[in-house]
Amino acid sequence: MSAVENEVSPLLREDDGAVCTLTLNRPQQRNALSTNVMAALTAELDRIAAEGDIKAVVLTGSGPAFCSGHDLKELRDNRSAAFYTSVFEQCSAMMQRIVRLPQPVIAKVNGFAFAAGCQLVASCDLAIASDEARFSTPGVNIGLFCSTPMVALSRNVGRKHAMEMLLLGGMIDAEKAASIGLINRSVPSELLHEAAMSWARAIASKASSTVKIGKRAFYEQLELRLADAYDHASAVMVRNMLDADAAEGIDAFLTKRQPSWKS
Repeated sequence: MSAVENEVSPLLREDDGAVCTLTLNRPQQRNALSTNVMAALTAELDRIAAEGDIKAVVLTGSGPAFCSGHDLKELRDNRSAAFYTSVFEQCSAMMQRIVRLPQPVIAKVNGFAFAAGCQLVASCDLAIASDEARFSTPGVNIGLFCSTPMVALSRNVGRKHAMEMLLLGGMIDAEKAASIGLINRSVPSELLHEAAMSWARAIASKASSTVKIGKRAFYEQLELRLADAYDHASAVMVRNMLDADAAEGIDAFLTKRQPSWKS
């Protein structure tokens, strides 16, 4: 595994064929989202977006945590409206970069994911967690309601479950997180890496043009009224049908052969 910038980089990158793994690398700080971490992750996602050979991304954390949320020490030491505005704008842009990344992003949750760390999990397209992982939006316990984590959380789980996490500030385990839709599933910790890579390789085996079209359309239609969503999805289907990979895939299916993707 090599560092993105240097040997003390807060973010590590490892490529395995068409799969890229990004690892938050501040284990002593439980991978807290400092401004440097968010800048590094956003910059790397920007690079990946332009890399046609990368078809899936796995996001994880080093050490015992996935991500503990914002760096509270940094926030305490820079107490000003201007700094806080910059931090939350930076964080919001990073979360939206994940959603808008052409490649699907899988959260591999190796430990606890709190506050903005929970937001990070919810912002990823898929999430698989160790059965030892824990999730929480505990800001209410220290006088800081998790308002920005609420955005991603409330778009992934039911309202009552979201409000329970936000108002009570307690922890839920991976089994509960799966049952409410925050993650897809939990697995024993020793199986986590292979489970996440299995999903990533499966995605990477598909036509990347099809996956990109589908991911973008999924998030776009969520924000529309039902009739408008169908109109939008129908237009997307037309464009998709005219794509070279769709023509290849349909022909391969009809002639009972393996497709040879163009992308």
